[in-house]
Parts: sequence; structure tokens; C-alpha cells
Amino acid sequence: MNLTILILGLLTAFGPLSIDMYLPALPGIAKDFAVPLASVQLSLASFLVGIALGQIFYGPITDRWGRKKPLYVGLITYALASFACASTFDVNGLIFYRFMQALGACAGMVITRAMVRDLYQSHESAKVFSLLMLIMGVAPILAPVMGGILTTAFGWRSIFWILTVISLMALFCVYKFLPETHKPDVKYGVKDIFRNYIGIFKDKNFTGYTLSMSLVYAGMFAYITGSPFVFIDHYGLTPAQYAWVFGANACGLITFSQINGRILRKHPPEKILVRALPFVTIFGVMILIVGLTNGPIWAMCGCLFLIISNMGLIAPNTSACALAHQKKHAGSASALMGTIQFAVAGIISSLVSHFHNGTILTMTAIMCICGVLSYLAYLLLVKRRAL
Repeated sequence: MNLTILILGLLTAFGPLSIDMYLPALPGIAKDFAVPLASVQLSLASFLVGIALGQIFYGPITDRWGRKKPLYVGLITYALASFACASTFDVNGLIFYRFMQALGACAGMVITRAMVRDLYQSHESAKVFSLLMLIMGVAPILAPVMGGILTTAFGWRSIFWILTVISLMALFCVYKFLPETHKPDVKYGVKDIFRNYIGIFKDKNFTGYTLSMSLVYAGMFAYITGSPFVFIDHYGLTPAQYAWVFGANACGLITFSQINGRILRKHPPEKILVRALPFVTIFGVMILIVGLTNGPIWAMCGCLFLIISNMGLIAPNTSACALAHQKKHAGSASALMGTIQFAVAGIISSLVSHFHNGTILTMTAIMCICGVLSYLAYLLLVKRRAL
């Protein structure tokens, strides 16, 4: 693995690090600010909204101005916002600075994909994306563990100090070692941006697969938003113990995504989705029953493991199917897909915070609803067209 790929991997990890690393600290932040947990959970929702808004702009900006200049802006924004998160003494400030942090994190997420396409041919780029996906899978395992350890030893602010340092290190590496891979294109105008996005929306398969995937993704973010309360406050786990539970679910996601790669050798992604998508409804009903009956921790952990692991079969295949007919505008389609994903996730995350009532039912009910709607989106927008 060469230095360029290592730097791209670091940039790819900013999203999961920013989301997962501070999850064990949410109850502690609420106590420190003397506010309800739901107020602190809005800082996660604001981050998701920032991710959703930022992605749709970075793609066209990098096509117009090159890759490295927007990346500098993004990393500097991220570093300043992380510093502000570590320094704030007000929950509203944390919510705003997390939004700004997300706008910075977008740069690494979007520009990394563009630079891989610039540097490598299709066969080689597939291998590089596989390595980057592995990093995306490992980061959610390590991030909450690191966050739990830092919170216990040094307090929650240390998490954002570490993120500040990491972003400054990434900025130095990008400046010193990462090549510019795309020259500015002065001919690329605003009309081209809107024309491309309108054309993508006309592809009903893209819309159907993207909505189905986004709702599954939103169910996972309902879990991310609600699980600190469920496991730390309700079930009484320590932040470190919660981090291990979170990591175990991430391991399930990685394992099933690797199984998916093997299944794809014999079966197309559409066939895998026909088998996997009904289970989002089945598992959703199961976790709703746990919420309604105030079930034991082992039942909650089992249901969550099944739901998160099943995403390893759904996420890569819905992505492939959605982009199958967007080869000419794959970059814009990828950015639009990411925007829709995080917009839906941000809305769902806000709902978990808004309807939080001190029980585990809020998280489980919203996860169930997301699962049912995801399968319905597939049945109504995709499968019906294939019949």
C-alpha cells in the first residue's frame, strides 16, 4: 500500500471517526452542560445535515477548481470546528460547531472518490476502493473504543482535541505528499451542474434504490443516535462497555460485506437484494417487540447485530444497482446519493431526539419504521418496474 492510498484512507476515515468516536461521551456531555440527552443528540443530527448539504457542492467545486484547493479548505474548516467543539461550554455552540465540522469532513469523503478515479484505471480503482471500504469498516470498530477510553481517562473534550490534531496531520500530508490529480476546468458552469442532477433524477431505478438504501442507512443512524441512552442509561453499561457492543455490531457489518463479495461471484446484486431486503422488515419487527416489552439486553444486542450485519448485504448492492446506468455522470450521481442518504439520516436522527421519552421504545420503533419503508420503496419503485 503506497503513501497516496494511506493518505486517501485517512481522509476517508474522517466521517466515521467524527460520528462514532464521541458516541460514548453523549451522556457525559449532557451532564456537563446540564441539559437533556435529547439536546446533545441534536449535535449528531446537525453533523448529518452538514454532511448531506456539503457533499452535493464539493463534487462540482472540485471539477471546477481542482482537487487539492477544496481539500485544503475542508481540512482547515474541520480543524477549526473541532477546536471550537473542544472549547465550547454551550450545547447550542456544540450543535453549530458540529455542523461546521461536517462541512469540513465532506471534503475528504467526496474528493477521495474523485482522486481515485483520477489516478487509477477501472480495475485498479476497484482494488483501491476495496481498501478504502475496509478502512471505513474498521473505523467504526476502533472509534467508539478510543472514544470510550478517552472519555473515561481525560473527559469528553479530549475527543475533539484528538480530532483537531488528526486533521492538522492530514492537512500536512495532503500538502506535502498528495499530488494534484485534476486540473481546473474553467468551462464547467452552473448550467452543467443542474443539467446533470436533473438527468440523474429522471432515472427511476436510481431513485428507488437510493431511497431504499437511504432508509436502511437512516435506521442505522437511529441506532447510532439512540444507543448511548439505551445501553449506558437504560441498561447501565459503562462508556467502555458500550464501545465494545458498538464494535461488535461493526464487526458483523464487515463480515457480511465480505460474505457479499463472495456471493457476488455467482449471483448478481439484484438477486441478493431480493433475498436480503425482506429481512429489514422482519428484523425491524423483532426489535420493535423488544422495545414494546422492555426486553433484556441480550435480546436488544441480538436484534441490533442482525440489523446492522444485514446492511453488509444491502448497502453495496443498492449502491451498485443505483449507479448502474449513471456511468457518464457517476461522480455527480455518487454525490447526490450521499446527500440523500445523509439528509434522510439527519431527519431520522432528529426524530429520535425529538421523541425521546426516557424508554428504549423510541429507537426501536423508528428503526422498525425505517426497515418497513425501505422494503416498500424497493417494491414500489424498483421491483414493480421490473415486472
